Amino acid sequence: MVGVKPVGSDPDFQPELSGAGSRLAVVKFTMRGCGPCLRIAPAFSSMSNKYPQAVFLEVDVHQCQGTAATNNISATPTFLFFRNKVRIDQYQGADAVGLEEKIKQHLENDPGSNEDADIPKGYMDLMPFINKAGCECLNESDEHGFDNCLRKDMSFLESDCDEQLLITVAFNQPVKLYSMKFQGPDNGQGPKYVKIFINLPRSMDFEEAERSEPTQALELTEDDIKEDGIVPLRYVKFQNVNSVTLFVQSNQGEEETTRISYFTFIGTPVPINHCFCSDGITSVCSVIVIHAVVNKSHYFC
Repeated sequence: MVGVKPVGSDPDFQPELSGAGSRLAVVKFTMRGCGPCLRIAPAFSSMSNKYPQAVFLEVDVHQCQGTAATNNISATPTFLFFRNKVRIDQYQGADAVGLEEKIKQHLENDPGSNEDADIPKGYMDLMPFINKAGCECLNESDEHGFDNCLRKDMSFLESDCDEQLLITVAFNQPVKLYSMKFQGPDNGQGPKYVKIFINLPRSMDFEEAERSEPTQALELTEDDIKEDGIVPLRYVKFQNVNSVTLFVQSNQGEEETTRISYFTFIGTPVPINHCFCSDGITSVCSVIVIHAVVNKSHYFC
């Protein structure tokens, strides 16, 4: 959808989020007569056309009082970010440059609006939540580095001096992991034995990876690493994940090096709220829905 869509009433809000699916939904909470809301309105409208892969909604806090209360809106304009109906971030104020940077941050590595048919309902591709700056890969080749396996193209990640790889993937917020995609070539270089660790306090080396007990161990088949393959994870063990370390021990054909064409995780982000403290610093808090009587005096802009 191109353009900003107003949400007319409280019952309309959740269906609009459902319609967005796994696409980024940017929701502007506004108030009639609010100067900052009026100032940023043209820029917000322009962004809705500039980034058609996202959904842009506008909610008047007096017209949709229940929605504003449920989302703890205390000031306008406030912008909330959702995926799969899960609130993932917040931005407050009328700084158009800062808002656009936040939108671009969430659209980086976006898998697109066409959801994979093999992703179960209620889950999503978590590629947009991977923090590339916090990732690392040991024993990657200079010519075929880690970034290659985060893209759906002809490039690939390849190990360097032997078949093993040690990959750490960081997320920009806690997530729940349901499954993963682990694609490789059919020439014997695709990964086979993989140990998965989560939330390690520090980076591990190959020796530690060999001797440590993983959260889950995988023995991948040739079918698992095909383009349409899905590798299930033990969901109860992956409920609050900040980082994942993958130790690729071997490949399918005992080849000298291992190649990974693409991998990603399937799951959901853990819902979070952002609180604005008295010093202006944003902090992440537990999700607490405050039910209050909404009237004009509760908002400032």
